[in-house]
Amino acid sequence: MTTRPVDETPEERDELASEYVLGTLSPERRTEVQKRLRDDSALRTAVDGWERRLLGLTDLAEPVTPSPTLWHRIERSLNASMPRSATAATAPLSWWNRLGVWRGFAGAGLAATLVLGTLLLTQATVKPTYLVVLVAPQDKAPGWVIQASNAREIQLIPLGVAQVPEDKALEFWTKAEGWQGPVSLGLVKPGQTLSVPLDKLPPLQPDQLFELTLENRTGSPIGKPTGPIQFIGRAVKVI
Repeated sequence: MTTRPVDETPEERDELASEYVLGTLSPERRTEVQKRLRDDSALRTAVDGWERRLLGLTDLAEPVTPSPTLWHRIERSLNASMPRSATAATAPLSWWNRLGVWRGFAGAGLAATLVLGTLLLTQATVKPTYLVVLVAPQDKAPGWVIQASNAREIQLIPLGVAQVPEDKALEFWTKAEGWQGPVSLGLVKPGQTLSVPLDKLPPLQPDQLFELTLENRTGSPIGKPTGPIQFIGRAVKVI
C-alpha cells in the first residue's frame, strides 16, 4: 500500500493525475501512482476526471484499421498477460475485469491519442518534444493543445472555437521558472492554428506555464495579463 503524501495539495494531486493519464511519468513514478489508486479515492477521482476530459481528443485522430500482424501481436500480448493457471473458460473474464489493467491502458491510450491527434492536425513529421494541454480553469475542459518539436517554436492548436466578445481578444502568455513575469506571445484568433516563434526567449523547459487571457481588442496595455484566464496549462516533456 502506498499512502498519500501528508503535504500534498489538491492542485499537486490534480497535476499528478494529469501526468499519469498523459503517460508522461517515469516508470517508477507511474508504479507508485498505480499502487496509490487502489486505496486513494481522491486520486482515483482526479484520474477519472482527466480521462473524461481528454477522451474527446480521440476525435482528432482519423480511424485506422489495424493490420492483421498488429492484431496477432495484440493477441499474443493478451495471452501473455493471463495467469498461467487460469482455465480457458475463466481467464478471459477475470482478465478483462481487472480494473488496474484498464487504468493502465486508459492512460497509455490517451497519451498516444493526444500526440497522434496533434500530429495529424498539423501534418507534422517530427514527434513533439514538448506538449501542453490548455484547459479552462473552471471545469478543466481542454480547449487548446500546444506542441513543440524544438525549443524555439511552438504550435498552438485549437480543439474548438472559443467564444470571445467583439471588443475583446485572447492574448497568449508564457512564463518559466526564474522569469520575472509572464511574456506575451501575441494575440490569438479563436479556432486558428498558428506557429509561434520563441527565438527571443530562453529555450522551453518542463513545467513552463502557458495561458490565454481575455484582454482588450489590442491586447494588454501594460505588457502583463490584466483579464481573466481562459485557458491554462504547463509544458510536459514527452521524449
